[in-house]
Amino acid sequence: MKRIALTVSCLLFALILSAQHAQLTEKEAIQWADKLDKALIKNFWGASFKNTPDRYFFNKMSQQADMSTGDYWPQAHAADVLTDAFVRTGKKKFSRLYELWWQGMPRFNFDAQRGARRGDYWWNAYVDDMEWHCLALIRIYEATGEVRYLNKARQMYADWIWTQWSPESEEPWHGGITWKTDIAPSKNACSNGPAAIIAARLAQFAHIDASYEKNKTALEYQDEANKIYQWERKHLWNAENGAIYDNMDLEGKLGRFSLSYNQGTFIGAAVELYRLTGLQSLLDDAILTARYTTGQMSRRNNGVLPDATEGDGGLFHGIFFRYLANLIVLPDLNDAVRRELTDYLRQSATVMTRQGINPRTHLYGGRWRQPQPSEQPSALTPQLTACMLLEAVCKVNRETATSRNR
Repeated sequence: MKRIALTVSCLLFALILSAQHAQLTEKEAIQWADKLDKALIKNFWGASFKNTPDRYFFNKMSQQADMSTGDYWPQAHAADVLTDAFVRTGKKKFSRLYELWWQGMPRFNFDAQRGARRGDYWWNAYVDDMEWHCLALIRIYEATGEVRYLNKARQMYADWIWTQWSPESEEPWHGGITWKTDIAPSKNACSNGPAAIIAARLAQFAHIDASYEKNKTALEYQDEANKIYQWERKHLWNAENGAIYDNMDLEGKLGRFSLSYNQGTFIGAAVELYRLTGLQSLLDDAILTARYTTGQMSRRNNGVLPDATEGDGGLFHGIFFRYLANLIVLPDLNDAVRRELTDYLRQSATVMTRQGINPRTHLYGGRWRQPQPSEQPSALTPQLTACMLLEAVCKVNRETATSRNR
């Protein structure tokens, strides 16, 4: 009898263990995306709180524990999550926040005063901060059809981003987009990858309101996107393994470390240029960089990227997941590669939802296998990563299912 009881106990334990490791179903992914998006707005959107009804800004910490406005760039990614949710659900509770976000970003931009002297309250000394907002604005245009968002992205790109491209004759960079404009110049992956994506995306919409004064032709945008991409590929990309190095400094020295968001934006740039050109080499570049991230960068943490609990780093992985999903859903991607990368994406989401998210608050603290305690404030940036991961999984599930049914 004891042997039977022991056998039953072992079977039950095996079933529980199996359930913990079984990948999320499509239904579960949607449910988790809904929960995480709701928690994002409830805990971080400033106007969600009774005492700050006109705070159109995402707080740095939950429970109003930190309401400083020095983190401008995560606001763009929060808007991207709103767009993910709106595209997926069609619910206006997400799109209604666009107008408020549009008002809040220039108002709460910590560099708005210096921007005002340049005639643009969206201006920021961090070029990549403006790039993230450009990308968010383009996606809001796609979701709403409101041209003001597209034209704002065009204006920011024309006035503040492409102007930071160094002449090809300038030592030691011979090109490249500057990272920050109020310090010694440095050409960083975080300012070049997104810039290439912006230019390639604007090329795809160049025919919309084509007479807008800051607009360019599709070929001009494409040429600029290719210049930026090729510069990053030549100077910051390891062609042997797909690693993206962080930066090239004033003396031409490389910061030889790799961060997940730089991996992601290089993939994103390759994908957008592939959409324009169909060049197989771009797809090959994206796959190599994706595999370096899902392989070597994830190996030390048992198949997922390193924990990232706060600050800028808390958001890096979410950016990678966004652009990995864009690669996965490309119709021309090899099916075996698609399955490999999809398995990685789903497994990351499975580990996070099974072990890392607080089941009561639906907040993610940035630790894959340890939930954030309910009594402790949680940071915005890892919550954005959690939302972006689940929305990426939902996108892959949705778009790959659609392509199978064609």
